[in-house]
Amino acid sequence: MYLIIDSNKILIKKANGFVKRLLGFMGKKDINYGILFKKTNSVHTFFMKENIDIIGLNKNNEIIYKAVNIPKNQIIKINSKIKNTSILELPSNTSKKLKIGEKLTFISE
Repeated sequence: MYLIIDSNKILIKKANGFVKRLLGFMGKKDINYGILFKKTNSVHTFFMKENIDIIGLNKNNEIIYKAVNIPKNQIIKINSKIKNTSILELPSNTSKKLKIGEKLTFISE
């Protein structure tokens, strides 16, 4: 699936399964895609090689949290209700123009 941000089409991978959810962007360089963690309220940036953007989404894919250019060794918690939230990790500075309350639309192709 893809997300369009500022006329840029970004590939979004789903973090399905324990290993994909655990690893995320750990050890990755030159990140050029996003990862969607469904039914999640927190992520970490331990063992990451690059800074990333973190977007918290409610069950309607509306942005409820946004953090840009997060460095390694951080823990980010966006909400206490795990079942109602998802987290989208994006390459650093990708989400600068996104705003809290904005609804994201994912497209398939």
